Amino acid sequence: MPGLAVAASAAAIAWLVHLALPALPLLTAAVAIGIIAGQVPPVQRRLDGVLAPGLRVASRTLLRVGIVLLGLKLSLVDIAGLGWVTIATTVAVVVLTFVGTIGLGRALGLPGHQPLLVASGFAICGASAIGAMGSTVRARDEDQAVPVALVTLCGTLAIAVLPALWHPLGLDAVGFGHWVGAGVHDVGQVVATAQLAGPAALAVAVVVKLTRVLMLAPLVAVTAAVERRRHVPTDGSRPPVVPLFIAGFVAAVLLATFVPLPEAVLSAADTLQTAVLAMALFALGASIRFADLAATGWRAVVVGLTSWVLVATLAYGAVLLG
Repeated sequence: MPGLAVAASAAAIAWLVHLALPALPLLTAAVAIGIIAGQVPPVQRRLDGVLAPGLRVASRTLLRVGIVLLGLKLSLVDIAGLGWVTIATTVAVVVLTFVGTIGLGRALGLPGHQPLLVASGFAICGASAIGAMGSTVRARDEDQAVPVALVTLCGTLAIAVLPALWHPLGLDAVGFGHWVGAGVHDVGQVVATAQLAGPAALAVAVVVKLTRVLMLAPLVAVTAAVERRRHVPTDGSRPPVVPLFIAGFVAAVLLATFVPLPEAVLSAADTLQTAVLAMALFALGASIRFADLAATGWRAVVVGLTSWVLVATLAYGAVLLG
């Protein structure tokens, strides 16, 4: 309970920060608060001690609940309205970024599951995807910490960098929204960036981004299948072919697509989803130690920045093709 209470308090503080600075997404603020807390020695001792059990529940169980609820924001009808070219190029951006980042991470010798987790964060949906993939492969908290720090940093930088490149790249408002949706990591960061170009850009950005989020299900399922074949625990247990929370996510997408849910239900689910993800991302951020990030050295930074440039470049190409 102490850890969950602290995570809930941090989520409330992140909400207040977001109200004071609307350009800063609430979930990004939650991760940032966790990262800052994790660097203070007296706080570190509590995070690693009495608060640790509750923070583990937040970073794992609550994260999975949030991902399931995220599915209620997705409608296959809205995605189909993008047209097959936009859908195909969006999927291509995700797959190429995912594969390319894993390859670069392994080539540079990133330890453990870090190549996979960095690829998930930059290609799909930021820290949420890192947590989802980390749960699937049973990654250590230390393996997740560096990718979360990198994707949070680059996603926050995107809020400032992409609008500065909007007109020099010759994009209209809708094209800019498409580029943001295909190239920025977290849903909140997409909203914060695309809204600068108006409601039309924001609408396109959100649908394109949620199309990328939908890719979480097949990529996690494929990864889980590979893990089952590669690693057989000594007790004979194996991870499920499709993790339960991913099945719940797909079920939520289908529910949102085919069942006319009341607006009050969707609003309540959205509020709950934001709250539990804020708690989960605070817990993930609180596990980050800059000393560990520095120990990884230039390799993790190179992989993160390269993946950021890669996804932005591929996304721009997708806009031109669309």
